[in-house]
Amino acid sequence: MRIAFMLISVFAVAAAQDAKPRPISLTGLVVDTGCYLSHDTKGEKHIKCATACAKAGVPLAILEEKTGTVYLVVAVDHKNPNEKLMPFIEKRVAVTGTLFEKGGVKGVGLKTVAAAE
Repeated sequence: MRIAFMLISVFAVAAAQDAKPRPISLTGLVVDTGCYLSHDTKGEKHIKCATACAKAGVPLAILEEKTGTVYLVVAVDHKNPNEKLMPFIEKRVAVTGTLFEKGGVKGVGLKTVAAAE
């Protein structure tokens, strides 16, 4: 839980300070940051655990599988960004939004989310 709060705090500051956000479209797997970052757990067998983590407040992220880049979801609308991704936990999505980068961290403020083929 401590990791989740640190990630949210880092990202709130990063999003607020980034002077050059830009549009982005990407496709990737929705993962919970706690399990993915700490022990590389992801995929269909992990849906139940990832859902429990997300409900407990662990941030969800999008893993761009081609590059291995993890994009944290930024709460640009001051709402819980997990809500938009809950139906897609451990599934592939196509998203559009705004890219934020700061201090080596990448994030996306979501505009659209849809199941990817």
